[in-house]
Amino acid sequence: MTRVPVRKTYKLYVGGAFPRSESGRTYEAEEHNIAQASRKDLRDAVRVARGAAAKWGGMTAYNRGQVLYRVAEMMEARAGELAELCGGREEVERATDRVVWYAGWTDKLAQVLGGANPVAGPYFNFTMPEPTGVVGILAPSEPALLGLVSRLAPVLAGGNTAVVVASEAHPRAAVELAEVLATSDVPGGVVNILTGLRDELAPQLANHLDVDALDLDRSDADLERGAADNVKRVVFARGDVQSPYEISSFLELKTVWHPMGQ
Repeated sequence: MTRVPVRKTYKLYVGGAFPRSESGRTYEAEEHNIAQASRKDLRDAVRVARGAAAKWGGMTAYNRGQVLYRVAEMMEARAGELAELCGGREEVERATDRVVWYAGWTDKLAQVLGGANPVAGPYFNFTMPEPTGVVGILAPSEPALLGLVSRLAPVLAGGNTAVVVASEAHPRAAVELAEVLATSDVPGGVVNILTGLRDELAPQLANHLDVDALDLDRSDADLERGAADNVKRVVFARGDVQSPYEISSFLELKTVWHPMGQ
């Protein structure tokens, strides 16, 4: 008797769980049926991302770095599975190393981007970086894994939460990464990954009033109009770049004044 193999069901990743789309829809990509997220799924993802923002942003920078390092450990453990869904082992290794690199920056941002400012008066003046909040990410189509990690890791390193619209053509690497996140120490809701049709989800993400910032490709420049409704920060991805200033793109600089003692 010929055995029929059990095919994997590719679902969304929202709030630390793997729900099907509320609409029940799927679409075909990479010879598999992939969950096709609806506008309600996107709204749910933004809601749980907002709910997770205080906890993730309130963690110490050192602890966030430890969590991101744990993500890299789990990527290393599942390197073989990830390699089958992207450009191969080298891409997985580069993506894993990138997570480690950003993990190391979490507790150094305040020293590099903040500091004490000279002022004319009897005051101390300090600048401190703080998370922007909920960041919407339109993942690049390729490279499927490294492209997503390159956009997601700096957002998380800065203490933000994320709602990701995965590559429409190559979504399986994003779903596999979601399974890595679910088995790491990342709190539920910090990262939410939606698969589906980009033209359906991207405008909803840009127009959502509870999304604080967008990470886009240059080809998505038309979405800036929707982002303007609540003055979202819009950042255009610069390709295969690794820099602490990728983190600073999603940080607010808070300035505090304090009178000097007599």
